Amino acid sequence: MATPYSPSIRRRRLSAELKRLRAKAGLTLVEAAKQAGMGKSSLGAIEQAESRTVPVKTLNKLMDLYEVDADKRVALQELAKMASKKGWWSQYKDLIPQMLTDFEAEACTFRTYESQVIPGLLQTPQYADAIFRANLVRDDAEIARRVEARITRQELLSKFNPPTFMALVDEACLRRVVGSPEVMHEQLRHLTHMASRHNINIYVLPFSSGAHPSTEGSYVIMDFLDPRDASIAYLETPVTSMYLEEDHQVRLFNDMFGSTQSCAMTPAQSLTFINRLLQGLEE
Repeated sequence: MATPYSPSIRRRRLSAELKRLRAKAGLTLVEAAKQAGMGKSSLGAIEQAESRTVPVKTLNKLMDLYEVDADKRVALQELAKMASKKGWWSQYKDLIPQMLTDFEAEACTFRTYESQVIPGLLQTPQYADAIFRANLVRDDAEIARRVEARITRQELLSKFNPPTFMALVDEACLRRVVGSPEVMHEQLRHLTHMASRHNINIYVLPFSSGAHPSTEGSYVIMDFLDPRDASIAYLETPVTSMYLEEDHQVRLFNDMFGSTQSCAMTPAQSLTFINRLLQGLEE
């Protein structure tokens, strides 16, 4: 089953700006479409970022109609050009759901809850390999590409001025032996190293917390530096992925994360807990 198109941050920004300019010009969607010589559904798709690109000719017509000044025109044309540019992840488009990395590359803050496995951006290659091998239909070549793509994604946490990464990790993720005790030992040790970074906070949610607001499943919330870019809640299933960006939807996930975080150990307590598990594996 084909998955729905997921627009990049730049594409969403361009769409929001064109919609704002139309409203500023005092035109309805129908009026603007008619005067620009295009269908209402076509303009609607552009404003909702449902079309993959905005053709140069169409963009110029809309800017003429909205009487956009020279400086603004240059900015919008550059935004349209950047929105269609492919990133490193294009070579893994068959493996990474709905161009997730396009949003990750722009995010300034990640808040994630994981109930079963270590968050992907914190996984070691061996741990990731074991996770992908759990799907018994994948061959070695596909698994190797998936691991490579996942490790490449992790580079965003080490870049200059990296995003803040807040991970709520269920105790089950830490106790489940994935791959082998050796693989798990290396993974837990890696978590302690990652937790020492100024931009990464790990919160362990202990079994003793019982039922909590995030019990129903894992998710990621991504925030963006530019106030024009709405936050996104991301959910992934074996067959598809969802990006939720309506205010009430994101607010629900924000509340879930905050309430669940209050049930978790502090980063310092979490690090002590992980080190205890490490000692147990060593013994």
